[in-house]
Amino acid sequence: MSRKPTYRVASNPVSFHARELTVLFAGESQTNPLHRIGPKVVDYYLLHHVLSGKGYFRAGDFECELSPGDSFLIRPGQLVHYVSDEQDPWLYRWVAFAGSQAAAIVGEAGMGDEKPVVSSGGGREPGDRCRAIFEAFRARGGSASLAATGHLHLLLASLKEATADNGTEALRPDSHNEELVRQVAGYLSTQYAEPITIEGMAETLGYNRAYLSRVFKQRTGVSPVAFLTQQRVDHGKRLLRERTELTIEQIAFSVGFHDPLYFSKQFRRLYGQSPTDYRIAVGKSLK
Repeated sequence: MSRKPTYRVASNPVSFHARELTVLFAGESQTNPLHRIGPKVVDYYLLHHVLSGKGYFRAGDFECELSPGDSFLIRPGQLVHYVSDEQDPWLYRWVAFAGSQAAAIVGEAGMGDEKPVVSSGGGREPGDRCRAIFEAFRARGGSASLAATGHLHLLLASLKEATADNGTEALRPDSHNEELVRQVAGYLSTQYAEPITIEGMAETLGYNRAYLSRVFKQRTGVSPVAFLTQQRVDHGKRLLRERTELTIEQIAFSVGFHDPLYFSKQFRRLYGQSPTDYRIAVGKSLK
């Protein structure tokens, strides 16, 4: 059954400036049979999500046929060509974006140069996020650009989840352990100032505490507790240098220690002098 061709697009109502990540425009189109784009290049990232129909996509040496649930990414400056099926043409939504962090976030979503395609199967999330960006721009509110960026993050996160579900990121035992160590280090490095526990972290990450601690120490040479203590003391050392108006007690509390004396004890153990003596020595060196 033939479908009536449509084309709708909405642009970001906020003037574009070179920021970390900005959505430029979004749209939806029911294409004609054999609707052809390219070969051409664009100077932004352009992500399509196929809602129905079929078509053919080529980017560099990569080429494949795409169907409902597939998303394909066009990179800035990349020569691409895509065409709708003659009998069952594409209905797809698209989002264009740019910015200094665009490449990193695309890579994190698992859409590499070698395979710029992700299949989300029957999941509605990618298509719904594209539509949400379109509707935000069409409403032309003052928060449209910010909302669109948030939806883009969630769109790419849904593609990341689809990649993992498809098994394309199945980790070897060594790679799995490296990823676990990275997660633990990231967790402790960002939440050092909070009242965290290793038990709570293990539960959050979905691992047994003993297993998590064993793998982390095998890979880093220190236990998670020792790593956390080092993080807290190092950040305290920085505050001793940079925030001279803060007391030792205030710094201890700021980096996650509930006992200033324990902070001083750990500081002396790691650096061979008390926090007060360190602050005095730093002050003298700056004169």
